Amino acid sequence: MKILVAVKRVVDHNVRIRVRADGSGVETNGVRMSMNPFCKHAVEAAVQLAEAGQAAEIVVVSIGPKTANDVILTALAMGAHRGILVETEDNLETLVIAKLLAKVVTEEQPDLVLLGKQAVDDDSNHVGQMLAALTERPQATFASEIRVDGDSLEVTREVDYGRETIALPLPAIVTADLRLNTPRNAALPMVMKARSKPLTVRAASDLGVDLAPRLSVENISPPPERVAGQVIGSVSELAALIAADVNAMEAI
Repeated sequence: MKILVAVKRVVDHNVRIRVRADGSGVETNGVRMSMNPFCKHAVEAAVQLAEAGQAAEIVVVSIGPKTANDVILTALAMGAHRGILVETEDNLETLVIAKLLAKVVTEEQPDLVLLGKQAVDDDSNHVGQMLAALTERPQATFASEIRVDGDSLEVTREVDYGRETIALPLPAIVTADLRLNTPRNAALPMVMKARSKPLTVRAASDLGVDLAPRLSVENISPPPERVAGQVIGSVSELAALIAADVNAMEAI
């Protein structure tokens, strides 16, 4: 089985997000970047399938600037076999990303495509579903467990009312939830070895997809600062404050 894993480079989840002074977007200059956490779970799932003898090749693909090589190298260090960078300096919308990935899927013909269920920078949760529609492949989203059964998959999904398990034939699209696994930290020898693995760079403009945006962002602003809490000296004081709030609401 051949697996294609799509990964995205985002602001590291441990970094405090700052909005640019002109309100044009989130500040990324001089900010630590890393692989989207959900994508890391997708890579780990692919590597575990390979280690279990259920996958022969893992190809990791990222779409973005040349600096996105670092997340591809991270995936290669975790155990992926080769990487593809679809290079562009444009800030692409989710539909364009899905169309570019569809082109890669057509060329690579993987049996399974794994993605993170969403990216932590925009939380859109679009690309996996759009890619499934564009490639006409069955999909399973929010996967917390993946089992291969011959030419099909059994996927356990996180849903609002708990979990559900579905079966779908290969080739298929699956998006990973955080409960799917615990991603490994690549040791230094694996990081050094990753630099010798094949990495192909493709220009996004060469894939025949219209990269022009359909949406325009007028302004981005940070949320209002939280009001500091108040230390209450006693239960009776707390009860009095609650009663005052209730009376104020009734008066409105």
